[in-house]
This record gives sequence, structure tokens and C-alpha cells, in this order.
Amino acid sequence: MASVGLLYVGAVLFVNALMLLGRVEPRSAAVLNLFVGTLQVVLPTLLLVAADGDTGQIGASAGLYLFGFTYLYVGIGTLAGLDTSGVGWFSLFVAVAAVGFGLVSFVDEHDYPLGVIWLLWSFLWLLYFAVFGLKRERLTGYAAWVTLVEAWLTAVLPAFLLLTDRYTTSGWFAAGLGAVCVAAFAVLWRFAGPARTTAPGAGGPGEAGAAGGAAPAP
Repeated sequence: MASVGLLYVGAVLFVNALMLLGRVEPRSAAVLNLFVGTLQVVLPTLLLVAADGDTGQIGASAGLYLFGFTYLYVGIGTLAGLDTSGVGWFSLFVAVAAVGFGLVSFVDEHDYPLGVIWLLWSFLWLLYFAVFGLKRERLTGYAAWVTLVEAWLTAVLPAFLLLTDRYTTSGWFAAGLGAVCVAAFAVLWRFAGPARTTAPGAGGPGEAGAAGGAAPAP
């Protein structure tokens, strides 16, 4: 079930990235955030019901809620015209929690690609905190492009591999995924970082939908 949710996380991150870039109207993007946010709350609830005390499954469900609540927060906040500071500071909470989930993936589960993905999500949600919580508007363009990269490499790609039974927990795949993303982020910083771009009005009430990128969440 989680792989299905992950596929649609890729979809909402893709749309939110385009919204941040000014290609999608925020209220239009908010609708998809509500759809995916609801999915990311229903699925972990079903997993919790079926967990029967399994701490691993309970922990996985907790991680999914982080992103479900982000997307719901974004969708509702955008449609209601709320200030983005709330979702921004919630993104900081998600970023810190994602580091913990990443360490669990590395140490306890030995799922190295998932550990890398959690750390990449932490970085992305930290950018959302900077843009929406701290109002660092000049980072908006960079956050948009990082969201676009992570939509495909941390959500769509692993979801496709899981759905087709081709996913591997190998360290080589994890290292390759991490290296490609870090290289992409470095290039994007050079060409879309704050020194190169002017934020397109980030931080206004209508821009809250952009922060739904995100996640896990998955």
C-alpha cells in the first residue's frame, strides 16, 4: 500500500514544484494536495489497524503521517488564504523527524536507499522551512527545482521499482541515488540559487500550496 501512496507523493511534489515556478495556480495545486494528503492519512491508518503491535509497521505509519499532514495543511491553508508560517515551522519538525527515520532505515532495517531518501526529504523540508517559515523568499526558485528533482528520484522512481518488484536495498543503489541528487542540487544552486533568482512572491497567503512538496512524505 505504501508504494501506491509514494507514487502519488511524486505527483503532488511535481505539481507543487510547478506551482512554485509559477506554472500552476496555487488554488489549483491545493486540490491535489488535499487528495494526496487524505490518501497519506488513510493508508497509514489502515497499516496501524493491521499492525497488531508490530513496532516496525507502527513506525512506518508514523512516518507517513508526517507527509499526509503536510499536504493537508498546505491544501487547506492555500484555499483558506492562511499565512505560510505555520506550515513552514511544521516543515522544520518534519525535517528533524526525517533524520531519525533515516537513521532507523540505515541501522535497524538495513534499507540503505530508504535511508538516503529520508535524508533527501529532510533537506527538502528544511528548504520549505526556510522559504515559508523564515520567509527566505530568494530560496523559492531553488526549492522549486529541488522539489522537481525529488519528485522523480525519491518518489516516482522508488514507487515504480516497488510496484514492479525491482526495488533493492543495496548500498550501491543508495550511493548512486544520493550522488545523483547531491550533484543535481549543487548544479541547481549554481543556476537557480538565491544569487541567480528573485523569488516570485513567496510567503504570501496564496503561496502556501508550494510547501506541500514534499515528502513521506512518502
